[in-house]
Amino acid sequence: MKILIDIGHPAHVHFFRHAIRALKDHGHEIVVMTKDKEVTIALMEKYKIPFINLGKPGSGLRGKAHSMIVFDYRVFSIARKFQPDLLVGLGSPYLGHVSRLIRRPYISFWDTENASLLFYLSYPFVDAICTPACFRLSLGNRQVCYAGYKELAYLHPNHFKPDPAVLDELGLLPDERFIIVRFISWAASHDVGLKGVKDPVRMVRELEQYGRVLVSSEKKIEGIDKHNMLDISPEKFHSLLAYAQLYVGEGGTIATEAAVLGTPAIHIESDSHGVATGNASGNFRELRDRYGLMFFYPNEENALKKAIDLLADPSTKTTWQKKREILLKDKIDVSDWMIRFIEDYPESFYQYRTTRR
Repeated sequence: MKILIDIGHPAHVHFFRHAIRALKDHGHEIVVMTKDKEVTIALMEKYKIPFINLGKPGSGLRGKAHSMIVFDYRVFSIARKFQPDLLVGLGSPYLGHVSRLIRRPYISFWDTENASLLFYLSYPFVDAICTPACFRLSLGNRQVCYAGYKELAYLHPNHFKPDPAVLDELGLLPDERFIIVRFISWAASHDVGLKGVKDPVRMVRELEQYGRVLVSSEKKIEGIDKHNMLDISPEKFHSLLAYAQLYVGEGGTIATEAAVLGTPAIHIESDSHGVATGNASGNFRELRDRYGLMFFYPNEENALKKAIDLLADPSTKTTWQKKREILLKDKIDVSDWMIRFIEDYPESFYQYRTTRR
């Protein structure tokens, strides 16, 4: 089978990389496209995934609209030459549009209920949309659910073991307490109208009383010392996250990654009125309400209070590891599920739509 895959974000590299390798090993012909966004290219090269670079996305509404037209044309040109049997992406509108032009099925994976722009641009064209079972929206008869989160495609124990060498690289002792803090640019389509930390410097200073603070940021922040800024190869980040005492910040994907690794996670996000969004993703709610692995707050005041409570308790990390074990007993290896779904499509669609797994 010939499969065309679109990767639009660094997290998508992690999500698809095990499936890409397995599908190739099983004899399928794969073409992977990607965009020059953040560290996506660096990750593709690090994992030795051959790819076609579609270019750099534009910024702002006008730039994004122009990029949509350009990428649609480039993806169509690639698809017309490759003649895929199946198109696979994670909320990719380009694959949706092109799938209709070349009359081939499009499988889309999705886990963000409030990503309305991408959803409306791609959903009308999908043949199957695969979501976590905790997804809060019913998407009709094209929806299939699986018992997991997209992060368990690459952080399930079948695929991931943290590497302690990352601690030596950053001069951290094996038992040294450290906290990872994340600030994002709030430029993504699903971030419109949302905001996070008002005073990043204060947050870092408060947390430094409980351990070394390592800051990952998509934007430059005046007042944060250079020694706090995290400088590490992107493929090593998950190992660092697994060893952290706490994650707190604005990145929703990283919050979920921390939670499934057994690291306490605090996500900060508010809507334009400064209150907690009522549209929290199903995975956030489940990780908080069912497993107690994550918290989310509308501002840093509440988040800092919870962070300090967690850091003041020496048993927190051990407790979270036990919670993680409970979660893993309930969830599946999402990469394994994805590989079977793709290889057996369309029969798998009817099978899993019935079982809701």
